Amino acid sequence: MAAESAHVGSDPEAFVEFCAGALPEVYGYLLARCGDRPTAEDLTSETFVAAVDAVRRTKVVDMSTGWLIVVARRRLVDYWRRQAREDRHLSRIGYDDLDHGMDTWESRFDVEVGLVALQRLGPHHRAALTLRYLDGLPVAEVARQLDRGLHATEALLQRARRALRCAYEEVEANA
Repeated sequence: MAAESAHVGSDPEAFVEFCAGALPEVYGYLLARCGDRPTAEDLTSETFVAAVDAVRRTKVVDMSTGWLIVVARRRLVDYWRRQAREDRHLSRIGYDDLDHGMDTWESRFDVEVGLVALQRLGPHHRAALTLRYLDGLPVAEVARQLDRGLHATEALLQRARRALRCAYEEVEANA
């Protein structure tokens, strides 16, 4: 990690150098969670635009890579929300998701198959699972990030785990 933090209030060159050093980490964070290069690139761009805006408004004086990751996470959650709205719209016009049954699969879990399966989930399920298990946030923080109640988030996580199991088995069967 080339740039951990920068005092950005008075030195534009330090800010540019900091951003260049933090770029691979922010992009890698987003790519690992959305799995789609163009989307990760767009979200990375949005993250750095937000950083520039924050510096211009002097909201942030000392910027860190961790702060940029939090901004990136918010952009990703916003993206998933937009996707969820689009999915709801599609379901209203006749698109239906498949109903999946449950089976045990944890003992044979393959990370690569799991990532492909995660990409097949709806954005609300993908967001909940990513925030909870990849980012390691407690359920209460996941609820806050997704603007949901605690019990609603617990139910969402349960449905998301079930959907992941089904998607995983589908990917595994087609491999």
